[in-house]
Amino acid sequence: MSHLKVTKLLVVAMSMIPVLPTARAGVTHEVNSPDGTLRFAAEVGPVVGLSLAREGVPVLLPSAVGMDFGAAGSVCAGAKLAGEPGREEVRAIVRPPYGKRSEIRDDHNRLTLPFEGGFALEMRAYDAGVAWRWVTKLPGRVKVMGESATLRFPAGTRFCASFATNWVNSYEDFYTRGEAATFPEEGMAVLPALFRSSAGVNLAVTESDLRDYPGMYLRGGEGGNVLADFPRVALKDVPGGWMNFHKEVVERAAYLAETDGTRSFPWRALIVAPEDKDLIGSDLVHLLARPHEGDFSWVRPGKVAWDWWNDWNLKGVPFRAGINVETYKYYIDFAAANGLEYVNLDEGWSDQFDLFKLRLDIGEVIRHAKSRGVGVFLWCVARTLDAQMEAAMSRFEEWGVAGLKVDFMDRDDQEMVNFYWRCAKAAAGHHLMVNFHGAHKPAGLMRTFPNVVNQEGVRGLEYNKFAPPDGTTLEHALTIPFVRMLAGPMDYTPGAMRNANRGGFAINASRPMSHGTRCQQLAMYVVYDAPLAMLADAPTSYQAEPEIMEFLGPVPTTWDETVALAGRLGEHIAVARRKGERWYLAGMCDWRGMEMSLGLDFLGSGNWQMDLFADGINAERHAEDWRRERRTLSAEAPFHVHLAPGGGFAAVITRWK
Repeated sequence: MSHLKVTKLLVVAMSMIPVLPTARAGVTHEVNSPDGTLRFAAEVGPVVGLSLAREGVPVLLPSAVGMDFGAAGSVCAGAKLAGEPGREEVRAIVRPPYGKRSEIRDDHNRLTLPFEGGFALEMRAYDAGVAWRWVTKLPGRVKVMGESATLRFPAGTRFCASFATNWVNSYEDFYTRGEAATFPEEGMAVLPALFRSSAGVNLAVTESDLRDYPGMYLRGGEGGNVLADFPRVALKDVPGGWMNFHKEVVERAAYLAETDGTRSFPWRALIVAPEDKDLIGSDLVHLLARPHEGDFSWVRPGKVAWDWWNDWNLKGVPFRAGINVETYKYYIDFAAANGLEYVNLDEGWSDQFDLFKLRLDIGEVIRHAKSRGVGVFLWCVARTLDAQMEAAMSRFEEWGVAGLKVDFMDRDDQEMVNFYWRCAKAAAGHHLMVNFHGAHKPAGLMRTFPNVVNQEGVRGLEYNKFAPPDGTTLEHALTIPFVRMLAGPMDYTPGAMRNANRGGFAINASRPMSHGTRCQQLAMYVVYDAPLAMLADAPTSYQAEPEIMEFLGPVPTTWDETVALAGRLGEHIAVARRKGERWYLAGMCDWRGMEMSLGLDFLGSGNWQMDLFADGINAERHAEDWRRERRTLSAEAPFHVHLAPGGGFAAVITRWK
């Protein structure tokens, strides 16, 4: 089928989704956040319309929502309640096996609206956001013909979103900004998408508990509305893309999903934050996700010595560096000497389309890794793994592999979302961790399967190898903590030891570099959520500056507490995180540089000692210039630090005894 025919099919499918009118007056049911600041309301009248206000100020105007199941019925225009609404208050604590805090308050109020025909609308209101989802009790299997959400924002609302041009994409585009009233109709915005009202309140749209269903996108519609949209079921796909690694869809159905008639559908989440910095610590996606079952105590997050970004470039070694046993033993020894838990074997250890055709002695590599207390991650193409899943995972478990880096899914229609679940479940059964690359954004799977320890779904440092002129920019690096990171951890892969000032950057496939200073790269290990964190550069580059490894070696990847200290979208950010009795503090800024002043009241009483890695006095001219100093400080006095243009800092804070 030609691409032209595919495009026409998509247009026909889109026309079958009910386009719902703006909600008019009806019976209003509302649920408020526990602290009373958020009012989440549903008007049931000619349509079902949802609205949201913070402290009485609207942030989402009445917005029509619904679902269409074709012959099985719909809950759209003219839906009628089938009974009294149900209400519940929940006050609980969630203790994730790892993450950005060891305890999460799960305080929210619930409202359930039952409709005729076997449908219900569940609504939740938290202090920092709200969510809704549809629940159905329909017989047998059903086809979802469409799901509607016509989001209406107050005048003056602006957006920040990343747009894809095709349903086959890897969530790796830059973010753009504009007026919500002119939200683009061409292309589709991936989630999360951020909106900011003229009153200064942030509202991020995303989803959670995505299973057996396609991912949600946004696109502009008539009247300045923003419409939900979804990829349809793939009827036919063929190998395509880079090296034929992923599957290009050449024919799609006119429906979103074929699924069980009795089930709950994904949560549509609205994260609310009065200030940009309040976005950083959101736990809403995690709280809405399905809790895990079974024992995952064997899952061990950590840091990874990564081979591909630095092109296996070692210097001063007595062997020819490359994809061979000697090189990987060197990476393993480097990891062991510096407290890194893992090494990653990227493309090249096996045939890309047959995981049993080995290109090096993987047994010898794993034996050496075990002798040094280091785990091994193996890269693989998703469609190859899918074809060989049970046999391959059994073999990996037999070898003693720690985890898999699964790449090139590049879709989130129903078929591919189901692959994520199959892969995560099968890997868990073989005690294998998973890092998804070429992936859609996280949508709750990491809570259901904690062995999924990271997920790409972000334009990361890898683009500095192959995407002229700018690779991934500084503005982008300072945007993703406020938008993409709302969905969950992200494998941005920092750690560049070649650093460029403004105007000095160049794409280099074999010896790549970063925008900004060395200390901005260090800061990313604290600022970014990444339970499995890559060290992207070559071991010999780190060994040339051993003090850098005195920070990168011990820095944790999971935390007991996270405190957002400062931040403005695309401009600067500062975060403090605690692991045990030790605090880590880090900040980043754009090309303007800045004097950063941060309150330290999170430390509590007593005196503290800081080990600070900060931009050097000449970092404005030479981005690799940095300094290390030790300070004594207390919670009563603010902390001041100078950040060079494109700069950053990272610090370790311990009690001064």
